[in-house]
Amino acid sequence: MQQMGKFLSWGLVGILSFITVPFSYAERLKDIASVQGIRSNQLIGYGLVVGLNGTGDKAPFTNQTFTNMMNQFGITLPPGVDPKSKNVAAVTVSAELPAFAKPGQTLDITVASIGNASSLRGGTLLMTPLRGADNNVYAVAQGHVISSGFGGGGADGTNVTVGVPSVARIPNGASVERTVPSGFHQGDTLTFNLHTPDFTTAKRVAERVNELLGDGVAQALDAVSVRVRAPRDPNQRVSFMSILENLDVEMAEVAAKVVINSRTGTIVIGKNVTVSPAAVTHGSLTVSITENYRPAAGAGFNNGETQVQGGLPKSDVAIQQQNGQMFKFAPGVTLDEIVRAVNQVGAPPTDLMAILEALKQAGALKADLIVI
Repeated sequence: MQQMGKFLSWGLVGILSFITVPFSYAERLKDIASVQGIRSNQLIGYGLVVGLNGTGDKAPFTNQTFTNMMNQFGITLPPGVDPKSKNVAAVTVSAELPAFAKPGQTLDITVASIGNASSLRGGTLLMTPLRGADNNVYAVAQGHVISSGFGGGGADGTNVTVGVPSVARIPNGASVERTVPSGFHQGDTLTFNLHTPDFTTAKRVAERVNELLGDGVAQALDAVSVRVRAPRDPNQRVSFMSILENLDVEMAEVAAKVVINSRTGTIVIGKNVTVSPAAVTHGSLTVSITENYRPAAGAGFNNGETQVQGGLPKSDVAIQQQNGQMFKFAPGVTLDEIVRAVNQVGAPPTDLMAILEALKQAGALKADLIVI
């Protein structure tokens, strides 16, 4: 660790200049991975929005909360009196507490009605404590709510609503009161977790770090995590992180995937998707795709047959409209060619979805089929 600290003290400028030259198809480490233990935390609270123009709720818990608030201010309502105020609404208040947030910093909050309030427009949120999963208060919220939705109605009962008026936002509406403990400065290592698990990418991250800082500094633990030795001194650790998060890493090619949105008809096909030999009958459309090779320059003959090694691939696509339809796929045909063939005759996306699902069930589609 002393050697690493010495390295950081005199080599920081040289390292930063070295890593500014990116690899082809490279991404910064900060864009593809996060540091284990550095994350945001969810906060939630229960409060009251007052000052509404008759659009509040009439839920029993709202009246109970309002009565309790009056008692805290020394105002005791007569027994059996139900306020039933239409200008008050019970709401949930939620916020996201970023990592390293310090007391005094502000957070944006979301306010949502939990009763039958028709609108929160024009209201004011009263002071509401926001708690974490450990039930500790980490922030306090208060302020004027801003709702983009609104509505109106006529005397005959006709109502018109634009947006969602029962949900509102308060920019900088909460003040941080407590810091969440972080493990960033603890231990001798930092662990980077890839956003997309991939053994090849994890291996390349470790190799890239070791190439920069020396063998054994980084170690790939699995398809997600890469552990890196780091200095204990907080100042050096921050500088160390600044170097690593801007490190360019060559990404591995993603696995072959086909994503289908059955609601919108959207189909996304990955680069490495191929189809093995198969035939599919569907509707009245016939698409035939075959792969041939043009001999490379200087190719000769061997026993009367043309040598195709080193030749250029040539795809032939034939389309016919007939009653008995057959899709014929030759070995190594890509889905890009299939999609072009289907689009040439104006086939709808639903036809292609049915074909892809049938190919997957037959084991001919060499990709993961994901339907959302």
